[in-house]
Amino acid sequence: MKHEAIIDCPKSGGDLCYKIQVNQDITNYMSLSCGFWTNSLMKPGEEFYEHQMSTLPELYLDLVWEDPDTKLVWIPNTINEPGVGMIFANGTNKDNWGWAAVKAIKVPEKDKEKYPVPGRKGEFMEFRMDMDNMKLFPEREYIDALSHVGIIPE
Repeated sequence: MKHEAIIDCPKSGGDLCYKIQVNQDITNYMSLSCGFWTNSLMKPGEEFYEHQMSTLPELYLDLVWEDPDTKLVWIPNTINEPGVGMIFANGTNKDNWGWAAVKAIKVPEKDKEKYPVPGRKGEFMEFRMDMDNMKLFPEREYIDALSHVGIIPE
């Protein structure tokens, strides 16, 4: 049943939006043009939508975009790839934000105990996110943020 296509992004107009039909009821959309995602359950009244909205940080709620044609609600994507890096929306509001790109760096053996794995007593992280060297990218440069971190090749 899985059907994939690349379409124009309804939000940004960019030409790099992945549309993946998971089953007859659910289709996922992920735009590399602007970094936003949605799926066929992201509509007011849907349980999945209500759960997503209740857990989003304030900035993400401020950035929410509803497609006037489909009524699907698009939100910023967050990527956290252990050992590689992280991409997330960062800023004060919808008029002052960008994509934060943070690379993962190896934790030196002498510092391991400073970085415990949550919920796993006696285990420590091998990598941590280098927040001191975070780089910001404008919304339409989401793909550059992915490249900067190493999620996709440059």
